[in-house]
Amino acid sequence: MKGVYVIGEIGQNHNGSVDLAKLITEIAARPIQENLFNLSLRPMDAVKMTKRDLKEELSQSQMDRPYTSAHSFGATYGEHRAFLELEDEAHFEVYKHAKALGLDFVETLCAVGCLSMLKLFTPDRLKVASRDLTNLPLLHALAETKIPIILSTGMAGQKELDDALAVIVKSHENISILHCVSEYPTRPANVNLNTIKFLQKNYSKYTIGYSDHTIGIATPVAAVAMGAQIIEKHITLDRNMKGTDQAGSLGIDGMNRMMRDIRMLEMQFGVEDIFISDGVAAAKEKLERSIATKRSMKAGELISENDLHMLSPGDGFKWADLDKVIGHVLQQDMPADEIIYPTMLK
Repeated sequence: MKGVYVIGEIGQNHNGSVDLAKLITEIAARPIQENLFNLSLRPMDAVKMTKRDLKEELSQSQMDRPYTSAHSFGATYGEHRAFLELEDEAHFEVYKHAKALGLDFVETLCAVGCLSMLKLFTPDRLKVASRDLTNLPLLHALAETKIPIILSTGMAGQKELDDALAVIVKSHENISILHCVSEYPTRPANVNLNTIKFLQKNYSKYTIGYSDHTIGIATPVAAVAMGAQIIEKHITLDRNMKGTDQAGSLGIDGMNRMMRDIRMLEMQFGVEDIFISDGVAAAKEKLERSIATKRSMKAGELISENDLHMLSPGDGFKWADLDKVIGHVLQQDMPADEIIYPTMLK
């Protein structure tokens, strides 16, 4: 992967509309412009959708329970879920749209029955939702496809993660692990970004990233600073739309700001060294200090340390070069508070 791999999670924010899913995809694919530095920055790398098999979703009593939330799309929870489910062909349509726009397409498949989608197309990656990390039969079926897998650890401890990995590695090891907290939105005290360090140290053979459910963009950017190689964030067309995930997602402006900050941060890492960059040269010359006269001096005078102090600009002798000035003779008259240059010395 070149740089941080950013996944915009559409999830169910399409509200049952293929056209809305495609429109969100188009927004995720827009290059990010930073006008101050005249930069055109790479947008998100992928969008992600979710597919459920309602026959393998909830107990019948839970599917039949009344669902009266303001975000409900049906009288019962089952009707609500059915409204939000797109057919395999619809996912294929969004996949083709994403690929035409230069984006990868990631699928969260929540049941073995959802693998029917793979008859139509092959996602670039399969995502395992946090709640399914312990669904070992599903992990086995997903792993057998040999498609790269992303695991989200939002409901897992180390045992659950290790059990999941033990199943998948029987088929392949193209695995990414995302630190995640399944609290919507996640309270700051519960984020624990240092889990990223734990995963990097203990699961170094895998790609480590972060799936974010906090408000705003600071936390995923901080995760990138800690070395996260994948970032996942919910995205939507309008945070005020109906739907349980909309308010906690990034709208158009939020997507732009997060991608601007992540892509600029990638540029800002640089190399493990200390040096004077080209962009600092002008400021260095203007603002640093050079050895200057403290008093008016005549040609032929011998310079002592008491005759000197430091003033800007910084294009003359530095104090570390004091031996190149002290004990030397001026070959011209000098007013007070002027920089001494090599041509002024005998």
